[in-house]
Amino acid sequence: MASEIPLRYGMNPHQKPARVFVKEGELPLEVLSGAPGFINMLDALNAWALVKELKAALGLPAAASFKHVSPAGAAVTAPLSDAERKAFFVDDMPDLSPLAIAYARARGADRLSSFGDFAAFSEPLDRASAELLAREVSDGCIAPGYDADALEVLRSKRGGKYLALKIDPTFDPPAMESRQVYGIWLEQARNAVIPGPDLCKTLVTQNKDLPPEAVRDLVVATVALKYTMSNSVAFAKNGQAIGIGAGQQSRVHCTRLAGSKADLWWLRQHPRVLEARFKEGASRAERNNAIDQYLLEHPTPFEKRVCRKAFVEAPKPLSPKDRREWLARLTGVSLSSDAFFPFRDSIDRAAQSGVKYVLQPGGSDRDDVVIQACDEHGMVMAMSGLRLFHH
Repeated sequence: MASEIPLRYGMNPHQKPARVFVKEGELPLEVLSGAPGFINMLDALNAWALVKELKAALGLPAAASFKHVSPAGAAVTAPLSDAERKAFFVDDMPDLSPLAIAYARARGADRLSSFGDFAAFSEPLDRASAELLAREVSDGCIAPGYDADALEVLRSKRGGKYLALKIDPTFDPPAMESRQVYGIWLEQARNAVIPGPDLCKTLVTQNKDLPPEAVRDLVVATVALKYTMSNSVAFAKNGQAIGIGAGQQSRVHCTRLAGSKADLWWLRQHPRVLEARFKEGASRAERNNAIDQYLLEHPTPFEKRVCRKAFVEAPKPLSPKDRREWLARLTGVSLSSDAFFPFRDSIDRAAQSGVKYVLQPGGSDRDDVVIQACDEHGMVMAMSGLRLFHH
């Protein structure tokens, strides 16, 4: 391995030259296919840290789908229902490996945002995962290794330009990290904590029934938040993030954004969506966009036309009553927040998207009001005492 890798360009094409390097020793990275850019590397390194920590926390194969230095989705492996297989566009792939299932879930959290993603895997990439990647619009992936046949599949993607990075899984970053902003250096101790089930022990609500599946989901959401641009809130269910509200200045806006994405994740599993027939030749991206536009409550005339073009026959629109009745079936959702809730508004919004379990640091002057809101909604809330801002 080398001590540096030249990059195609920096944040933007006019920012040249650019490189990734270490000041001492060798890079723990190797480019196996393609040519990386600056943002590719930011996504790759953050995504790798996320899946490595998810595997460490839960002992399950993990995957992440990153866009613009925040996860669009993250997941550990868990059995897929028939509805999830259809909604995640993998119902024609019966032999998915546990690692491939983790990625199907990660990408299935928000398929619209995962368009052109950077994927990360906690295990050496197998052929099933490579074949799943090969059919999606994706910029690259990072893994601790690659099976020979998996690498062959990836090297044929995008005319050989698909980016495949191999990282040394034993690499441990230094205790201190630094960055330069506007010519000035900042330094801090690296955030080395790995969020695990122990964070869920301090239960502060009347309801203290926290099942193992909810603990798993709270850990998935919390590890995802550790590598999401703050402020951020994440909803999780079935071992995967189902809605991430990233980079908002207001906590309730994080929750509204995450909740709206979780709602769309669930609406994509509505029978009318699953039974929709697409025109022959419609790409996966075109089908994704058509479903997204179909599920809009107030589509523009243009969106209606685009939506109709993809379907053989556009499904009957979901009425407000249809939406309410279907969304009411979404229950048992877990929510994690990277910092405390200053008001109860986020809890009230979360309840509308089926949230039953909450993990947050606590420490607000209004913790009692937030706890009361959880009690009114019958939620279980744990306070971790751990803030996880990431910028």
